[in-house]
Amino acid sequence: MSLEDRTKAVAKNVEGKIQEVIGEVTGDPQAKAEGKAKQAEASARHTVENIKDNVKKAIN
Repeated sequence: MSLEDRTKAVAKNVEGKIQEVIGEVTGDPQAKAEGKAKQAEASARHTVENIKDNVKKAIN
């Protein structure tokens, strides 16, 4: 996984967690749901990058 891609995924996860907490505190279910969706996207990015790393290792 490239450092740039890992950084983007971590940033998206943090952004999602913050948005989820804000939604929780303000009682805004839409903000909370959007935060959770961003966290899911970050998790998917990590999974894709991990698969890429495993393929590269298998090829080499």
